[in-house]
Amino acid sequence: MSCHGCGGYPPDDRRYYPLFAECCELDIPFCTQVGHAGPLRESEPGRPIPYLDRVALEFPEWRIVGGHIGAPWLGEMLSLVMKYPNVFIDTSAYKVSRYPKELLDYMQGNARHRVLIGSNHPFWPPGECIGGLNALELGEASKAAFLAANAQRVFKLE
Repeated sequence: MSCHGCGGYPPDDRRYYPLFAECCELDIPFCTQVGHAGPLRESEPGRPIPYLDRVALEFPEWRIVGGHIGAPWLGEMLSLVMKYPNVFIDTSAYKVSRYPKELLDYMQGNARHRVLIGSNHPFWPPGECIGGLNALELGEASKAAFLAANAQRVFKLE
């Protein structure tokens, strides 16, 4: 299930919960936009705490991916990733050269981090988003998690 701004409602709006429960039952991950809204919309529904925090707490078995890193609330998003084993971040809409230092520090310090590579194809083709990755000095385990292993876990890819 994907949600970009959830129709102007935060993801913890109870109107979504029947759908969320069905997604859990069907083992379908939840991908949602976190952080400021790109279009001319209110950004508050993309704030990780309290909204996504509440969803992760109430659906602990559901794999949740916060897309677009979560800026300007990246610290909140990283705290959710560290708090809940089912919460992940993707880097869609960001090129490697634009990753915030806070995200890089987390990825470099945690070989088993829960960050997935993302693009925003066709606006940001994957090749452009991944350019400069080797300069980040992530280490092989962290790089493998970022490029493939985390997505394989979230989406149950073999």
